[in-house]
Amino acid sequence: MTPKREAATTAPPSTDGTAVPPLLDATDVRTAFHTPRGQVRAVDGVSLTLAEGETLGIVGESGSGKSVLGRTLMGLITDGPGTTVSGTVRIGGQDVHALTPAGRRALWGTEVAMVFQDPMTSLNPVKKVGVHLSESLRLHLGLSRADARNRAVDLLRQVGIPEPARRAGQYPHELSGGMRQRVVIAMALACGPRLLIADEPTTALDVTVQKQILDLLHSLAEELRMATVLISHDLATVAGRTDRVAVMYAGRLVEYADTAAVFDRPRHPYSSALIASIPRLDLPPHTLLPAIEGRPPNLLHPPPGCRFAPRCEAATDRCTAESPRLTAYAGERDAGGLVACHHPLGAAEEATV
Repeated sequence: MTPKREAATTAPPSTDGTAVPPLLDATDVRTAFHTPRGQVRAVDGVSLTLAEGETLGIVGESGSGKSVLGRTLMGLITDGPGTTVSGTVRIGGQDVHALTPAGRRALWGTEVAMVFQDPMTSLNPVKKVGVHLSESLRLHLGLSRADARNRAVDLLRQVGIPEPARRAGQYPHELSGGMRQRVVIAMALACGPRLLIADEPTTALDVTVQKQILDLLHSLAEELRMATVLISHDLATVAGRTDRVAVMYAGRLVEYADTAAVFDRPRHPYSSALIASIPRLDLPPHTLLPAIEGRPPNLLHPPPGCRFAPRCEAATDRCTAESPRLTAYAGERDAGGLVACHHPLGAAEEATV
């Protein structure tokens, strides 16, 4: 099995000494939906990069824009009637949103693939499992019907489904939830994509199956040297499975740093509050976990200044008037991290070091 690469905060050098561009490079991505009540700015100025073999976790509360960002990166949401998409998303050097619909379809499967939240909405109930896999293999790789069928069985075996030849002849409703999610993962990996976007891949699964699915994604990413974006509302899910974490709130990134830096020394009050809400084994039974008071803002009419200010105990007049920019952590410790806060946690301590 290929060893996991160390987290990359800058582009790695190539054999001739020049910097290798990131596999995923998103700059100032904005996605807005037009509704009868106004414009919903679901993603508002997000920039991030991802190197080959690296895993990025995108976390935040429900409604923070995580799934919309994932679909925008994938090219599933584009500029058109009812939506406005701006900014640049490059995958393998190709500008996703500058491609024609046919060009994006050619990119899907071979360069980038996605695992969605609910496998039952990703699988056609009237098509057998093997057909789901063989269709993309024949379309993108030009395999014959027989070769595609054999490859489909191999993929089911690769994702840990028992009796793969028999399962390939069954319909989705004949499989358990965990097996259906494994089928969706096999579909995503069928054509060997360089980038996998997993959007809440363990939703509605029990805890044991959740771990199995996450372990499977992790091992496959290592084996295939595949870059992965893991989207989740649960920081505990991404804690030990990512190289970097992007924390989203109300459509924006509020913190973006190495996973260890975010969990050991979160700089944004929102990141700190999310981490404090994770259940811990060392706490007595029935211990009440800290909750974040208030609710996320209405993205039809977001508040001026910092969007987290109405829920932040450390907010000042500056926070409610001036929107913070994503800037580097103060001091030399945990260099490379970014935080969008006028009063980041630990800033005064760093200033004295």
